[in-house]
Amino acid sequence: MKNKIALVTGGTGFVGSHLVDVLLNKDYKVRCITRKTSSLKWLQGKDVKIFDTGLTNIEGLKKAIDGVDYIYHVAGVVKSKKPEGYFKANVEGTRNVLEAALSFKDKIKNIVIVSSLTAVGPAKNGTPVDESSECNPITTYGRSKLGQENVCREYMDRLPITICRAPAVYGERDTETFVFFKTVNSRLMTLIGFDKKMVSLIHVLDLVNGFVLAGENEKAIGQIYFISSEKYYNWDEIGKAAEKAVRKKALKLKVPHTVVYSVATIAQFLSYFSKQPATLNLEKARDIVQSNWICSTEKAVKELGFKQNITIEDGVQRTVDWYINMNWMK
Repeated sequence: MKNKIALVTGGTGFVGSHLVDVLLNKDYKVRCITRKTSSLKWLQGKDVKIFDTGLTNIEGLKKAIDGVDYIYHVAGVVKSKKPEGYFKANVEGTRNVLEAALSFKDKIKNIVIVSSLTAVGPAKNGTPVDESSECNPITTYGRSKLGQENVCREYMDRLPITICRAPAVYGERDTETFVFFKTVNSRLMTLIGFDKKMVSLIHVLDLVNGFVLAGENEKAIGQIYFISSEKYYNWDEIGKAAEKAVRKKALKLKVPHTVVYSVATIAQFLSYFSKQPATLNLEKARDIVQSNWICSTEKAVKELGFKQNITIEDGVQRTVDWYINMNWMK
């Protein structure tokens, strides 16, 4: 029996590179779509076929898709100086992938589209959102991910598509949550606001294993799933896990929401004079001051057999150990 063939977009990134590793370990033949400017450091030495066509060249996408069994569309933009940057990558990039896939619709078993909890928006009154919740994204990024999902719905009558929504993600190779761990390692822990914020937070390996479960399950076609932690965490719990991992006690500094918005305003202004978008801008500030970014995994557990295997304590420890081994932290 021939090896199954999977195509991964975004395979050079944090989440995508871990997905590539899982697929290779399951004896898939793996192809990756990259850009000519992409860094291939997380793919070096791995048996992966590279197509450096990007997501704008439909004919190039067709060459990459020809013969594949599964497509995992992970690529996307999470930071952009202009709103159109989000929509060009997350919406039109997805449309291009699906348009190219139409030429092979009778051969493709499933197309897993990686969306986000931000497409739905934060939970209200402490009740976790689920797949039936009304979508009320509060940022341009969230609206672009909802736009991505809407594009998928346009093609669901012609292509096998499954949408997987991810919450906040951490783990080895991540540069975003690294800032938090690095701060704790310097004996400081910044907490936003004075309320008890709750988050769904998943280790990257649990997340990508959930993607593969969805991809391989025929019953998942045409469905949406939250692939997330089964447990919800507050930042005190996350902070304690980080302190234990770095073996240091950190000074907890609570930052009022008004200060967050003030810093975001300055950072966004300064970004106008830089080629790079600000990590913290006004929309990101609105995002991080929310009380509840939590979602239910009940549907994925019931229909896919999904399970959170990595606890916050184990996940944070292995992540910190990786940062130390890679000399990102001392």
